[in-house]
Amino acid sequence: MKKSNILLLLLIVSISVISQEIEQDSIPRKAIIEYEQVQDHFVLRAVAPPLRQIAGAPKAFYTYFWEFGDGNYSFKKSPKHQFKQAKKHTVRLSLTNNYDDGLPPTTRPKLLENTRDVSSISDSDVHHLNTLHDGFRLITNRDPIPNQALEFVISYGNTSNIPSRGKIYLFYNELKYKNKNFELLEVRTYHNEQEEELQPLAYTYLSKETIIRSSGIKYIFPELDLENDTLYQNLPATLSDAKKTYSDVRVWNVNDVSPLEERNIFLTFKTTPEMLKDTSAIISIRSVYVPDRGSDAHQIKTKEMEIVTSHDPNKMAVYNTFLNYRLLRFKRLKYKVRFQNNGEGPARLIKLNVDIPPMLDKTTLKIIDMYPKVPICPKGKKVRYSCMDTVFYADKISFQFKNIYLPGTEQKGVKDKDSTKGFVKYSLKFGKKFHKIKSRSKTAIIFDKNEPIITNSTTSRFLPGISIGAKAGYNYILDVDDSKSYFIGATIATYKAYKWYPQAELMLSSSSYSKTNSQQQIIENIDSPDGLYNSVLKESMQKQVTEQMEIVIVPASIRYNVNGILGLGIGGQLSLDYTTKVTTTNSESFYQYQKGIKGAPIQELNNRKTSNTEHSFKNINYGVFGDFTIGASRIGPSLGARYIYLFNRPHGQLHFYAIWKF
Repeated sequence: MKKSNILLLLLIVSISVISQEIEQDSIPRKAIIEYEQVQDHFVLRAVAPPLRQIAGAPKAFYTYFWEFGDGNYSFKKSPKHQFKQAKKHTVRLSLTNNYDDGLPPTTRPKLLENTRDVSSISDSDVHHLNTLHDGFRLITNRDPIPNQALEFVISYGNTSNIPSRGKIYLFYNELKYKNKNFELLEVRTYHNEQEEELQPLAYTYLSKETIIRSSGIKYIFPELDLENDTLYQNLPATLSDAKKTYSDVRVWNVNDVSPLEERNIFLTFKTTPEMLKDTSAIISIRSVYVPDRGSDAHQIKTKEMEIVTSHDPNKMAVYNTFLNYRLLRFKRLKYKVRFQNNGEGPARLIKLNVDIPPMLDKTTLKIIDMYPKVPICPKGKKVRYSCMDTVFYADKISFQFKNIYLPGTEQKGVKDKDSTKGFVKYSLKFGKKFHKIKSRSKTAIIFDKNEPIITNSTTSRFLPGISIGAKAGYNYILDVDDSKSYFIGATIATYKAYKWYPQAELMLSSSSYSKTNSQQQIIENIDSPDGLYNSVLKESMQKQVTEQMEIVIVPASIRYNVNGILGLGIGGQLSLDYTTKVTTTNSESFYQYQKGIKGAPIQELNNRKTSNTEHSFKNINYGVFGDFTIGASRIGPSLGARYIYLFNRPHGQLHFYAIWKF
């Protein structure tokens, strides 16, 4: 076989193999629920597909979320569950693939039949909701990834010693995002919770003193976290605030909650593809729990979640993905760094080396919250107790948890995965001078002396904003005589753009100019009332004087700020005459002419005629231009010069102007 044929065959085989691999990668992975019944208990486990390790990341692993179909759940890998009622139960499993580059495996629900009633409960059902979480908690099985399902649990209980009848509100899809982030696919209740429609909320004005007395300082300072265990009063104010923050709401009435009873409502959300635009942003879902429908006392929980592209317990997120550049003087940019110890032993020292964008002032650091909860280390002193130190570098801040004990996920005896996680939430102010460019930040997480784990990058962008400008100046029209042209107008552009930005303009122009054409002609033997002239010089001249009002539109131009002083621009314009008056004067003058010398005028032959034409909205002229400005190129006053080439005569214009952008 020829060498060329062998190469062709190898190429065809390679393409076939690659095509098969691509086709296989597009097939969703599946996991299977298996179980074993041991007396009254069911031992559950998942047969999951192999993980596809992300190169350079820590070891990939699965996390598990089991919903047993009786109102209970578990995050254990292989839970042991005991059903109280003799009936069939639908068990669901949701697997999350951490440090894995594929889709999460899908799982078919499994129907299990319990044959007899029992009174005891399983270890998997004990979550200490009333004792550890004051009877109210929001849980998710994973962070949201665009276009994937998300399991959400509302856990509520009765911490009193008498039965209760309450109400639960759930608010989602924040109004500050252009697109909705969640679509609610399914709600599963197990204790006869009755859903109702939320009535329109009536807004009642409350004085500051009333709010302080009735609901606490949270309403005066809305940036403070709402995730707490405090009972609030003034339910209408809480609901009104939530309605201003979220677009969607669901409400359930809960009845006959026994003393110390704990319950769960399960929801499946589908994250929308549009969520990808806000990757690394923090979004939230808020719930309000009213333990007694006859009282205004209530609890508020806000579940914050980072939008991610892959499941990674070590990540960084920013609360402000889009910023208004005009309103940043007193604004703080808020971040959250989360970490998890995936080792086989506890971590004693954890360093979070965070990049700080140049536009932020490191000296304005404010630590909002952290876990593990430790005090700030005293400067210049060595201590043996647990604390967090902050070390400042040129472009970084290092948050260092010292002398702590953070268990590892692979450590023996560790059952609660939450105990292996931690976070730091902090904020910074903007510096005095910074450009309108997006900020990017990431974190290097170091557990003891291990290699650093690099998180995702978070990005904050500025909204374009609108800048209105006032403009006035003078046009010098080339190739004409007696040019006089003045204009006033307005501009609209991106507010204080850093480099490239679009700009549109609307101007009203008043212009006048003239154009003269003349020619000479020698005429022999011309007869006149005064006699016969043998040789005559005839001079003919036509003069057109144009006076017009024009509407000039620059629908789009592209501008570039070289720096804060010099700006450049190119674009196109069109002009439409609002009114045009053209005065045409034709004149003929005759002179005696002999031997090439112009002689005395012949008055009786001279003549002059004048005509006027007027029209409106008749002529449209198109053109292109290039210009520059000197002054405050981004905002404020500046002077500019522009050369305009028009496709109809007169072709050329020099456009001198002053502009002030607001």
